[in-house]
Amino acid sequence: MQQLTTLVRDSRALAALAVPLALTQLAQVALTTTDTVMMGVLGTEALAAGGLALVIFNQLRTMGVGLVTSVGNQVAAAAARAEQADGGEDEDEVRGLVRAAMAVATLAGIAGAVLMVLIGQAATLLGQEASVAHRAQGMLAALAPGLLPCLWFQAIRQFTVGMRRPQALLRITVASVAVNAGLNWVFIHGSWGLPKLGLTGIGVATSTVHLLSFLALYASARRDPELAPLLGLDFWRADPATVRRLLGLGTPIAATYGSEAGFFSVTALLAGSFGAAALAAHTAVNQLIYIVFQVAVGLSHAASINVSRELALGEYAAARRIKNTALACGAVVTTLVGLAYLTVPGLVLRPYFDPDAAADQQGLHIATGLLAVVAVLQFFDCAQNIGVGLLRGLDDTGSGFRITLVGYWLVGLPAAWLLAYPLGGETRGLWLGLLLGLATTAVLLLRRYGHALTARAAAPVTT
Repeated sequence: MQQLTTLVRDSRALAALAVPLALTQLAQVALTTTDTVMMGVLGTEALAAGGLALVIFNQLRTMGVGLVTSVGNQVAAAAARAEQADGGEDEDEVRGLVRAAMAVATLAGIAGAVLMVLIGQAATLLGQEASVAHRAQGMLAALAPGLLPCLWFQAIRQFTVGMRRPQALLRITVASVAVNAGLNWVFIHGSWGLPKLGLTGIGVATSTVHLLSFLALYASARRDPELAPLLGLDFWRADPATVRRLLGLGTPIAATYGSEAGFFSVTALLAGSFGAAALAAHTAVNQLIYIVFQVAVGLSHAASINVSRELALGEYAAARRIKNTALACGAVVTTLVGLAYLTVPGLVLRPYFDPDAAADQQGLHIATGLLAVVAVLQFFDCAQNIGVGLLRGLDDTGSGFRITLVGYWLVGLPAAWLLAYPLGGETRGLWLGLLLGLATTAVLLLRRYGHALTARAAAPVTT
């Protein structure tokens, strides 16, 4: 009974930060969900091409986000020290971290935009149908400019999360969903005298929304009396040593995120080798996973920040309980969503496929068959993301990358290839391989956290 009471209390403490972050993530994924639904309206080929473009964009965006993710932990620690010391040098450290984060985001945004266009030009070399690759190229060219403000937004976001003031994120992201839907319609159909851009218009709308979201978050932070004095966007004045420190922590995180996103990206390319219907089904189901994954991201960030604070206070038992609390919350959410997949698959897939359209029948049939696998897979996807966040709370960002290399690339990808091709499982085999890779990664990450926390607790205190 006491353990249950403790779990409930810890869950409430975790939820205080995790819920607004998870809701923000869910609102943010509504952007790509809206994009995906709009693609489906344009037809199966558009859904396949747009899905391929989003996979590439998300791959580079995710790695860029990884580079600035450690800022939240660093800001949280510096802010806690500032509270104890009543300001002073620690406030200057927070200000310097924000400048450095903006510098890192700028470099990553420019490099990622260039890579996005180059990858799009090489799409036909990756085994994609020529018509699908051509349409994906246009959308990637439209998405590329939006990567820079997207990463600026993430840098400011990590600052607000580290300061434990993320409330404005939800309001801004929810508003951006409505704006994105409206702009999608305008640019796709050429309303109000604008050119009719079709699939490319979705990319233009998304880039515009990323810019508007960054400007809104910056304006909100400038109005916050606690955040405004620490908000330095003059990234050209960033301290090189601080930039190097963030890159030292962020590069393994980016590699970890990139390893996972790359794992899904490669399987998307493999799915495309089975035809446009298989790629459309893969895109739709992957979007469902992406939606649930946002809850895991909220839990992961909240757990990570709380671990950093608990360790600063020397509360190792509390840091250990955070793992169990986050996993329990993740299990509840993924179980409820999994039941929906199994009981009402037609309703779940209805936004992506028209059951009355002959052209959608094959894609709908493939996607329906994948939902049973996804119902199990999403728990391990949630668990491995929580594991990465817990290790980040220990400033152990390198272990996550090494573990994902084993779980995704040495276990998951070979299993996906074996189950899809030699054993004839095709798209379903790919997703079974994904499941094995994520399960292996989750187990190894959580085991590493337990060992690292024990070692930290046993280590002598240095002054």
